[in-house]
Amino acid sequence: MSKPAADFRYDHHDPEDPSPWLALYLDRSTPLPDHVKTAWLQDSSSKSRQYLLPFLRPLCRALIIVIQVVKTLMPKRWSHSTLLHRLLVWGLKRYVSPQANWLILRHFHLGSQILAFIAANSPVPIDTSPLTPANIDELKDHVFVKHDINLFNFVIRLNQALREAGQEMQAPQSVDFSMLEEPPLALQEMPQGRANVVDLQSAIEFFTPVYQLLLTDNDFWRAANSLQLDETIGIYTAQILQAPQHLILLNNKHPLVPMSTLRAGYRLVLHGLSTEMLHALLMRMKAESLKQSREHSPTERRHP
Repeated sequence: MSKPAADFRYDHHDPEDPSPWLALYLDRSTPLPDHVKTAWLQDSSSKSRQYLLPFLRPLCRALIIVIQVVKTLMPKRWSHSTLLHRLLVWGLKRYVSPQANWLILRHFHLGSQILAFIAANSPVPIDTSPLTPANIDELKDHVFVKHDINLFNFVIRLNQALREAGQEMQAPQSVDFSMLEEPPLALQEMPQGRANVVDLQSAIEFFTPVYQLLLTDNDFWRAANSLQLDETIGIYTAQILQAPQHLILLNNKHPLVPMSTLRAGYRLVLHGLSTEMLHALLMRMKAESLKQSREHSPTERRHP
């Protein structure tokens, strides 16, 4: 096991007053790699998460209700996606913590890789539309909306192709892990201003009513309902890997039962964490697959 980061050192453990953050960091029941877990726990243990979120969450949920009432009086197609993404980028760059920004950018890369993994191992050919923003400014290209659209389009295209071919998702003879890699994103390159202190959960709770206000009802509901496809993507992956036990890590479940948008912010955080865990699991399996290939390679077995 790698040495813990400075904020989670063994010598800070007090048996009479154990740190919950150290316990979560050292726990290996979930497949998060240390550098991701460190960023996640640093963000979760911040003062913003402790003191801002409890006040911000009920306020933003009340705004969701107010905005829903207001939008019943507005034209159905009223939408300002360009303004939305410019506001999101402005807020991320100026107020959101480096760890949160890094995790947000990672999410698009990881989601694209997971869909590519399912597509590559599907019994039918299926195209994907990867989103790989290299920095926060690239999110202006409607990336948040495209992320939700891509997910639904992927599920529709995959299942159309499976139905037409009379096939079911199943384990391939050899699993292809080639598309999986660590995203080329550096935490130290995220904005580091004095005001960049807002944690991931607070930022998401605040941005959710903004997202609702500047998109159509259809776009907002689609975004909220996309979170329940976590189970769908998890099942596809489990069928490919023949490992259904990993579905226990999912929290956004039952896609046939749409949930209220009031908890969309909290569920979005769970969605991000589930994506990180699934990608970490696949990366671990990729490493094991490469190790087994080397062990069975005649070149590797040959003695000098």
